[in-house]
Amino acid sequence: MSENTEITHIPVEVIKNLMMDVFQGLGVPEADARICTDVLIAADLRGIESHGVARLKYYYDRIQRGQHQVRTETEIVKETETTALVDGHHGMGHVIAHRAMEMAIRKAETHGLGAVAVRNSTHYGIAAYYALMAAEAGMMGLTVTNARPAIAPTFSTEPMLGTNPIAFAAPSDGDHPFCFDAATSIIQRGKVEVLSRAEQPIPPGWVIDAEGNPLTDPDRALENLGQAQAALLPLGGAGEVMAGYKGYDLATIVEILSTSLCGGAFMKDLLGFEEDGSQRPYMLGHFFLAIDIEHFLPLEFSRRLTGQIMRALQGARKARGQDRIYVAGEKEHENEQLIPERGIPVNANLRRELQTMRDELSIPGYEAYF
Repeated sequence: MSENTEITHIPVEVIKNLMMDVFQGLGVPEADARICTDVLIAADLRGIESHGVARLKYYYDRIQRGQHQVRTETEIVKETETTALVDGHHGMGHVIAHRAMEMAIRKAETHGLGAVAVRNSTHYGIAAYYALMAAEAGMMGLTVTNARPAIAPTFSTEPMLGTNPIAFAAPSDGDHPFCFDAATSIIQRGKVEVLSRAEQPIPPGWVIDAEGNPLTDPDRALENLGQAQAALLPLGGAGEVMAGYKGYDLATIVEILSTSLCGGAFMKDLLGFEEDGSQRPYMLGHFFLAIDIEHFLPLEFSRRLTGQIMRALQGARKARGQDRIYVAGEKEHENEQLIPERGIPVNANLRRELQTMRDELSIPGYEAYF
């Protein structure tokens, strides 16, 4: 392990306070900065290093380039009792998404279902955050979002689709909701960034170059992804033998839900720059669905059924050498219990990024940590 990859565990409150200071230092209003920080810290607490404080510099740079508006002005373009179309006007994606899922939940409380499509948004962090908003309200929640091109279609080497995650959550009678949140690629770009900071190689079969060869150098992969000379492989991998077309088609479903209900941009129009190379907003689309369980079954009955499904899966016959079977959301729930005690892991490369933002914004304090 090099000195750049040695891990220091920083208290959660220190990381939260720094993120708040950075967002506000960039001009994000306090209430909105709190939402952005909450989404990022939720990722760290759930053990999703790629989307927590490690992503702060990502938003910092985009705001400074004018690709994210710090004041989020959402517009309801069209609305019915159960649906809404929202234009985010390139504001903070976390804030846009939070408002959209709140709207879906309110509609579902009255009418059983609430669906909100969003256009002209920006990166909204972990999708699970918004699905869990519905679960916490006693509902089932679903959200998807498109993203800048990274995934190559089956039998192609050209990045066309984003990592296009799908998140679904349902309340249970156990310790935590069922919560699935995953990209439709084998790996997402943020994980490549984590490997780069940790100075670790990419396993073969995750990323390919323009000729279809495996790319294992994370720095080269990130550079080539930015130039459309590399691509992430869809769930299942290359070709059809391991059903890579399923990941490809799931990513396409997300693209349709994120575009064809809101009239938004798609695929290469999400690259974030004009033909002349100048920067522009990313114009992402999202979709949110809230399902009020009480309009179908008593909530506690549904919770029990979901819990029974989860427990049945956990009790299945185990493969040789395995002592435990997990369900979606279980590992993340355990991390939420452990990480507040241990602190958030930060390596030297990430610490330097945090120091840079602190110093450039003249934020006092934190010298003991960064």
